[in-house]
This record gives sequence, C-alpha cells and structure tokens, in this order.
Amino acid sequence: MATALVIGASRGIGLELVKQYRADGWRVIATARKQEDCDVLAALGAEPHKLDVNNVEAVAGIGWKLDGEELDVAILNAGVYGPRHDGFPMETDFNAVMHTNVLAAMRLLPILAPLVAASRGNGKLAVLSSRMGSLSERNSPNGSLYRASKAALNSVLIDTALVHGKQGVTCVAFHPGWVRTDMGGDSADLSVEESAAGIRNTLAALPASDKAAYLNYDGTTIGW
Repeated sequence: MATALVIGASRGIGLELVKQYRADGWRVIATARKQEDCDVLAALGAEPHKLDVNNVEAVAGIGWKLDGEELDVAILNAGVYGPRHDGFPMETDFNAVMHTNVLAAMRLLPILAPLVAASRGNGKLAVLSSRMGSLSERNSPNGSLYRASKAALNSVLIDTALVHGKQGVTCVAFHPGWVRTDMGGDSADLSVEESAAGIRNTLAALPASDKAAYLNYDGTTIGW
C-alpha cells in the first residue's frame, strides 16, 4: 500500500489531500496543531500526529515518530500569509511568516527526505509554495513579506534536491492555484477539490529527477 504524509492537514488543501488519498486507498499519515483536528483526521482513516511546525521539540519528535517509514509522497502544506498590508513590517509579523513558511521547512525537509528516499521508488517530496515566490515571473510587489517567504522556501527546496535528489527524492514546489480557502478568499478561481486533485495528478505523472521542479498545480512549469 502506498503511503502519503501531509504536514498541515487541519483544513483547506491539506485536509482535502488527505481525503483524496484515502479515497484512493492510500495509507495516509497527517499532522495538525490541535487535537480536535487530529480527531477529524483519524475519523477519515488517516494516522494523525499533533504537530506545531514552529515548535522545535515537536518537529524533533515527529522525526522520531516517523523513523523507519517509507513515504511515497510527502507534502509540506503548513503555511501562513501574514499581514495583508505592504507597509513597514512589524518584527512579530516577519517572525511569524518566516518561521512558519521557511524555518519550519529548513527543519522538516531534512527529516522527511530520507523517509521518501527509503521508498526506493519514484518518491516525491513537495512543498506548497506559490507563484508569488517567483523571482523571474514577478510583476507585482503586493504581499511582499509572503513573497519573500515563498522565494526563501523555494531556495530551501532546491538545496534539499541538491542533497537528496541523487538518493531518489524528486522535489517539487507547487503553486496550488488561487484557491477558495481562508487564505485565498471566496472569490478565488479554484475549489480545494480541484487544486488537490491537480497536485496529486501532477505528482503521480512526474518523472524522477534529481533537480527541483517549480510547478503549477496542473503541471505547467513556473520560472524560479
């Protein structure tokens, strides 16, 4: 049975990924910050773990709990947008966004990549990034703190591919599309179902590579 791990599965795209992988008969391991969300994941048939990605002890603990796993797919979905204004950034806002979107990835990806490599197949390690993190395709300064965090997340993923790509880990940064979630808002283009299905289909069709890819949910390439 194929195994998927979803980090940050309490709602939105993460929760939908759990639902879809379970519906296809996958074994799913999933994390959430709150116990009530873990209970929901358990009711879906997933194996839940309580995890705050900003808690270094909890991150170390999840590494211990997952020791020995062989992951066909691992998806780091946890992330925050931060302030909606583009004025003078407060240190508290900067720390909240950068710690959640970047520092957590720097801690988690080195833990997850060997578990993906252990699957000895075409294992996929994905992060939920954003087209807003692109440097080469940028045409708006709006959301500058979020943009900076996603550009940094992409950098962390590229470094992960340089270390673990030759061990059979295919690394992908995804733009999930503009999705109707708490972050995307009600007027967004896509449902969570459409975004999650696109991400899953793209991962399934993606050939093995030791170089990181930056992709739209539908598989089209985005310039770093």
